[in-house]
Amino acid sequence: MTFGEQPAYLRVAGDLRKKIVDGQLPPHTRLPSQARIRQEYGVSDTVALEARKVLMAEGLVEGRSGSGTYVRERPVPRRIARSGYRPTGGATPFRQEQADGEGCGTWESGSEQSEASVAIAERLGIEPGERVMCTRYLYREGGEAMMLSTSWEPLAVTGRTPVMLPEEGPLGGMGVVERMRAIDVIVDNVTEEVGARPGLAEELLVLGGVPGHVVLVIQRTFYASGRAVETADVVVPADRYRVAYHLPVK
Repeated sequence: MTFGEQPAYLRVAGDLRKKIVDGQLPPHTRLPSQARIRQEYGVSDTVALEARKVLMAEGLVEGRSGSGTYVRERPVPRRIARSGYRPTGGATPFRQEQADGEGCGTWESGSEQSEASVAIAERLGIEPGERVMCTRYLYREGGEAMMLSTSWEPLAVTGRTPVMLPEEGPLGGMGVVERMRAIDVIVDNVTEEVGARPGLAEELLVLGGVPGHVVLVIQRTFYASGRAVETADVVVPADRYRVAYHLPVK
């Protein structure tokens, strides 16, 4: 078999990947054995093994103890719609994240006071070590874990107020904009930066991914007159979801 100039293991992985994508190796099919790959492509055991590792790292195949390596079911990506914050209406945070209203979701959350790390302090414009309220969310759609979110709010803003705990009190679950308005803090801007990275082991354990899977990370910050009043990291499995933005034209 004639290939280009790529390293041998990438060329083999690329050919197997094409067969998976084209359906020649459908989901739940056993991947050719290491010996079969070596024979078919005329490569060494090392090259065959590295090619299989590439496909596993890409999430295309999975190993089954005592059975072999099999093609994984490829999920059809679903959309998470985002349209910034809603200044009125009292929508919950999850409904703000799913602005198109197509999803039917639930969430779990927990809050605790902590000290701002250097990175979080920089995002909030405060000194490292200042007290913040850290809230962690796990969002589910149809019972399936779909998204993790961790938010931080400066207690210098919300401490000793009725909205100190984002999910408790008279405005619990109402979202950052509504809660801040209740203490006369008017949110007038929100920024989001989207990046990608390999998922952390603890993230993938909750979200149902495998080691090496990529996650999208949305870094969101709410501002009131230039002052950051909340920042959050939203983590989404990149193989199962796409983030769609709906931006108003002014």
